[in-house]
Amino acid sequence: MVVAAVRRGHRDEALRELLAQLALASGLTLIAASYVGYRTARAALRPVERYRTAAATLADGAQNLRLDVPADRDDEITRLGHTLNRMLDRLRASAARERRFVADASHELRTPLALLRAEVDVALHRPRSAEELNQTLRSVDAEVQRLIDLSNALLDLEELGSADHITRAPVRLPDLVETAVAPHLRTAGRAGRGLTADVADTSVDVDARWLVPAIGNLVGNALRHGHGAVAVTATVHEGRLWLSVTDEGPGFPAEFLPRAFDRFARAEASRTSEGSGLGLAFVQAVAMAHGGSARVENLGGGAAVTVDVPC
Repeated sequence: MVVAAVRRGHRDEALRELLAQLALASGLTLIAASYVGYRTARAALRPVERYRTAAATLADGAQNLRLDVPADRDDEITRLGHTLNRMLDRLRASAARERRFVADASHELRTPLALLRAEVDVALHRPRSAEELNQTLRSVDAEVQRLIDLSNALLDLEELGSADHITRAPVRLPDLVETAVAPHLRTAGRAGRGLTADVADTSVDVDARWLVPAIGNLVGNALRHGHGAVAVTATVHEGRLWLSVTDEGPGFPAEFLPRAFDRFARAEASRTSEGSGLGLAFVQAVAMAHGGSARVENLGGGAAVTVDVPC
C-alpha cells in the first residue's frame, strides 16, 4: 500500500492560483465579448445611421435621394431600407406631379387670362354699342367656361395620379357605354355623322365615375377631330374590358402618336380647334388607375383609341 500526502499550504496556494487564472480569463473573456458585441452592434446599426443621415438630408431639401441598400441581404434593417426607398420614390413622384401640375396650369391658364384681360381693356377704354358689349360678354363667358373646364380637367388628372381613387362596383356594360355616348348623339346628328355602339351584354367591375367621362372624351374627340361615322365597341375577354372608339377620318399624324397621351398634346390639325389637349391624358390616367392601359393607332380608314382594363 502506498500513501501520498500533500501539504495543506501547497493545496491552498494551487487553489488561489487557479482562482486567479479563472478570474483573469473571465475578465479577458468579458472584455473580448464586450468588444465583439460593440463592434457587431455598431456594424448592425451603421445602416440605420446612414438612413438617419439621409433623412436629415431630405429634410434639408435634397432631391433624388435614394438609400444604398444591400441587395444580398434579407434582414430587418435591409427590409427597412427597401421600405424607406419605396417611400422616397412616392415622395419624389408626388413632388414631380406637383411641379408638373403647377407648370401645366401656369402654361395653359396664361392664354385665356390674357384674352380676358384684352377683352375687358377694349371694353373699358372706348365707347361700345350694346351689341358690341353683348358680344364681348359672350366672348368673356366662353373663356371663363374654358378656364373652368381646364381647371376641372387638371384637378381630375391630379386626383387620379396622386393616390388610388378607383372604387370598383358591378355595372352593366351596355348601360355604362350608353351613359357615356348619349350626350354626344345630338352633336353627331347635327353634323350628319353616325354614332354607333357595339357592346357585349355583360357586367363589368369598374369605377363608372371615371370610366364614363373617359369614354365620353374619346367620343367627343372623334366627333371634333375625325370624319365620318364614329363607332364604339366594347367586349370582355379573359377578365379584361376592351373598349375602342374609332372614326373614319385621316387618322393621327405619325409624329403625334408617340406623344398622344402627353398633357396638352394636340395633333397638328387640331391646334386651333376647341379642346384643352387633356382628353387623351385623362383617358390614359383612368386606364392606369384601373390597372390597365390605353393605346392609339391608325387603322386603314381612320384613328382608333383602345382602353384595356381588368374588370
